[in-house]
Amino acid sequence: MAKYYLTTAIDYATADPHQGHAFEKIGADAIARYHRLKGDNVHFLIGMDEHGQKVAQTAAERKVSPQELVDAVAESTEEIWGLLGISYDQFIRTTDPAHKAGVRRLMEQIFDNSPDDFYEKAYEGWYCVGCESFKNDNEIVDGKCILHPTRVLEWVEEKNWFFRLSAYTDRIRKLVSTEEFLQPKSRRNEILSLIDSGLEDVSASRSRFSWGVPFPRKTSSGEEQTTYVWFDALPNYLTATGFPNPDYEQLWPADLHIIGKDITRFHAVLWPAMLMAAGISVPKRIWVHGWVLVGGSRASKSAGGNLDLRESIARYGPDAFRYFLLREVPFDGDGNFSWERFEERYNADLANALGNLASRTISMVERYCDGVVRSGPKDFCSTRR
Repeated sequence: MAKYYLTTAIDYATADPHQGHAFEKIGADAIARYHRLKGDNVHFLIGMDEHGQKVAQTAAERKVSPQELVDAVAESTEEIWGLLGISYDQFIRTTDPAHKAGVRRLMEQIFDNSPDDFYEKAYEGWYCVGCESFKNDNEIVDGKCILHPTRVLEWVEEKNWFFRLSAYTDRIRKLVSTEEFLQPKSRRNEILSLIDSGLEDVSASRSRFSWGVPFPRKTSSGEEQTTYVWFDALPNYLTATGFPNPDYEQLWPADLHIIGKDITRFHAVLWPAMLMAAGISVPKRIWVHGWVLVGGSRASKSAGGNLDLRESIARYGPDAFRYFLLREVPFDGDGNFSWERFEERYNADLANALGNLASRTISMVERYCDGVVRSGPKDFCSTRR
């Protein structure tokens, strides 16, 4: 029985998931169910990204502790995925003790395997809390991040541990250039263009907040810092396998990461570079889907354009909701969600076409076969050619 390890992006623990999250999970669920039908030994991972400045700020705004916030969001999120019938095998949380231990071990393994890849550096720049990353000039419009236009960018000056991402330029370019690793082709071309423009080293720790995994090494001045959230979040795919326990390779490397297009560069560039630095195999494939647009706007917790998922699922039931997103939104691009289009698709496809087909087929089985579908030979199709 072949192993098939499938993951989705882990979602920020600041609010309930929206249509965009549902689109990703439904698509991954369809893939997982297909591989189970093939007889593969599937391990389907989803989860929550519970650390970082954005979570800490949201908790402060709601006058609760960060742990109280993420516990509530995780419980609500799992309930929603249950309503939607997502057949995941594991729900990982980055506040899990095993995950935090795995992240620290991975950082130490990079120190051990590639001693020059972590170094200290002072820096400054515009930081988007929504993206949990620094922004270049071409990513800023009117002083705000193009992906999170409701958030004000912060000017940050710190001295942190940095990861020497630039040293992996040639290896990442070679990896991304292979057709199998990054799909669809449009995303591969986008990342190749990013690589050709020059990869910059990335801050791997933070000193301004403590809600996260402690970075395993102090700075030269003796300061304890917090692991940068992307160095905490990305390893969830690895720590979910039991890493650093020796049997983690029973699942690793991942066969498929499914992610949204706004986080492609973290998964297709930073993540494999981290693994290379640690001497660990990179994932086999990354598939990048587009966005679900609601009223012309991207479904996003911070950018708006959301509908309540519970209400959306309850309106016509989970199967109809799943069918509409898979049928209406291309898995390699953006697509629109509207109730008008939903009702058109529901009536035309589910009620009239598939519904009538099912009704007539069931009636014939009852009339001519006493309500029993007899088993046929396994090679029936080949004998009918």
